[in-house]
Amino acid sequence: MHALRLPITAVTTALALSGCMSTSGPVAVGPQGSLDSVAYGQTYAQAPVADASGGGAISAMRAAFASSPRGYVAPAAAPVVYSAPSGPARYDNAYHLDAGDRLRVVVYGQEGLTNTYAIDAAGAITMPLIGTVPARGRTPAGLAAEITGRLRNGFIREPSVAVEIEAYRPFFILGEVAAPGQYPYVPNMTVESAVAIAGGFSPRAKRDSVTLTHTDASGSGRFVVPLGTPIGPGDTVFVNERWF
Repeated sequence: MHALRLPITAVTTALALSGCMSTSGPVAVGPQGSLDSVAYGQTYAQAPVADASGGGAISAMRAAFASSPRGYVAPAAAPVVYSAPSGPARYDNAYHLDAGDRLRVVVYGQEGLTNTYAIDAAGAITMPLIGTVPARGRTPAGLAAEITGRLRNGFIREPSVAVEIEAYRPFFILGEVAAPGQYPYVPNMTVESAVAIAGGFSPRAKRDSVTLTHTDASGSGRFVVPLGTPIGPGDTVFVNERWF
């Protein structure tokens, strides 16, 4: 009996040891999220994934916004409306010339007459052969017709003349701006761009509207206008002082 117990004890011990070796202990499993979740101990829901039916990332974004508890809706942009006065106008072939405009007069085949001419304070230009030609109040096409008529009258048999505006007369800006004064005019300017050229508003400036003085063939007028109003050559912009 004693000899039989030793083999049984050995077998039992071997079986116990093999069971301990085959059983694996608990394994620590870290979080499967992003580095932020590892660093800060927070977990985040995964972004929705679009199905195979189409839509891609855009469908996923729509699904994300649809599932938002606040029901996010993008705000609509408010329209901006300017009420321009009747005075200032766009400048094209109907533009009326005045003192300070600089013109390029081309007389085809006549290099001695083709040149740049400035309209003087009297509102006229002076050319060889024909002398002083009134320009104030004329359009470029009207001035070209006048020059053509004078050249045909005893100087050139069939003259061909073109008049282009090389530089517009300056505009003026006064009042509550950093640097009031006279500045070169650039096509398609507005009151806002004129203020910017003059260095911007002063601390006391009234910023929602200005007083614009405009002169054209029908006469001179003064208007209270918003910042988006177009201005023309020779116009005067006055920025008023606010009361509080």
